[in-house]
Amino acid sequence: MKLLWVKSDFLHPTNRGGQIRTLEMLKRLHRRHEVHYVCFAMPDLAEGLARCGEYCTRAYPVPHVLAEKTSLAFVGQLLGGLLSSLPVSVSRYRSAAMRDKIFDLVKAEKFDAIVCDFLFPAPNIPDLASCVLFQHNVEAMIWKRHVEHASSGPRRLYFGLQANRMLAYEGQVCRAAQRVIAVSEQDANTMRSLYRVTRVDAVPTGVELDYFAPPPESEPLADLVFVGSMDWMPNIDGIRWFADQALPRIRKRKPDCSVAIAGRKPSAEIQALAKSDPLIRVTGTVPDIRPWLWGSAVSIVPLRIGGGTRLKIYEAMAAKIPVVSTTVGAEGLDIESGRNIHIADDPKDFADRCIALLEDEGQRSAMAAAAWDMVATRYSWEVVTQKFEELLLDRK
Repeated sequence: MKLLWVKSDFLHPTNRGGQIRTLEMLKRLHRRHEVHYVCFAMPDLAEGLARCGEYCTRAYPVPHVLAEKTSLAFVGQLLGGLLSSLPVSVSRYRSAAMRDKIFDLVKAEKFDAIVCDFLFPAPNIPDLASCVLFQHNVEAMIWKRHVEHASSGPRRLYFGLQANRMLAYEGQVCRAAQRVIAVSEQDANTMRSLYRVTRVDAVPTGVELDYFAPPPESEPLADLVFVGSMDWMPNIDGIRWFADQALPRIRKRKPDCSVAIAGRKPSAEIQALAKSDPLIRVTGTVPDIRPWLWGSAVSIVPLRIGGGTRLKIYEAMAAKIPVVSTTVGAEGLDIESGRNIHIADDPKDFADRCIALLEDEGQRSAMAAAAWDMVATRYSWEVVTQKFEELLLDRK
C-alpha cells in the first residue's frame, strides 16, 4: 500500500503515549508499505525530522508555531476560544499551509489509504470522507471529566463550553470520516453511542516486551512511580489528587514512602511537590523511562480525567512491576482487578492497595507475573499492527 499519514507532530523525541502508539505501528507498517508522512515542523524539535526515516518513506514538514501554554499567545487563544466554534485544542492546529500540502499530495499521488492521526489535524484535511480517523481518545469525554473535577466556577464554565464544542466537532469528524479506528472496544462503543458512528473498529494498545524486560539487578529509585507527561492536565490533576488524598494515608503506615514522578515538562505546581516533600522526586524529561520502572516497587496511575488507553500500564506490566490504578486510569484495557492489577477510586482504598503491595513482596511478584503473562500472550506490537493493517486494507 501507499499510505498518506497526517499527524500534528513528528514522533521523536518520543515522550507521549500517542507518539509511542503511532511510532511502534508505523515502524512495522513501513517495513511492508510506502508511508508518506505530513506533520508540523516545530522549530525546536529538529530530532523529529532527523529520525523520521525510521518510520516513513518520505516526510513533508509544514512550518507551524504552537503557542506555549505559559505564553500570552496561548492566553489569547483561550480568550479567542470563547468566540470560535472550534474547540481551542483543535483550532491551535488549524493551518492553511498543511491543508494546501495535503491537497497537492492527494492530487499528485495515488494513495491507497489516508490516515488522520488524532482529531487535531482534521481541520486541515480537504476531504474527510477519504480518510481513516485514528482516534486515540474520545476527546469529548476528557473534557466532560475536566468539567466534573474543575476546581472553580470559572474553570467549570470554560471547560463546559469547550466540552460542548468538542462534542459537536468530534461527532462531525467521526461521522464524516471513511472509518474510525479506536484504541479500545470501550471507546468504540462510546463513539457509536455518542456520535451514531457505524464504521468504527477497535485496535488495542501494544507493548514491546523485550525492550521493557528488566535486567537481573536494578538500582532502587522509589517505592512508588508515576510515569507520564507532566504538562498534560489529566496527569497534573491525578498527581495532585494522589499527593493530597492518598499519599498522606500511605505515610501514616509507611512514613518513609518515596514517590518518583517521571515525565516531561512538569508544571510549577508539580515541581512544588518536590520542594515541599523531600521524599517526592520530580525528574522532568528523562532519556529512558525504563530505569524508573525497574527501580520502583509499584507503578501508580491515579487518573480521574482521561480517555483512550494508558500505554504506561502495559509498559509497567512488561517491566514486571505491579500497578495500582483508578478505573479511569485503566479504562479500556483488558485487566482483572485483584489478579493482574489493583483498581481503586477512593483515596483510602488506593492507599491501602499501595500499602499492601509495598509490604508484601510475594503479592508484588504474583501480580507482576500475572500481568506479564497477559500482555505477553495478547499485546505484542506486531499483532496490534496486523489488525490495524487489515482495517486499512478493508475497502468494504
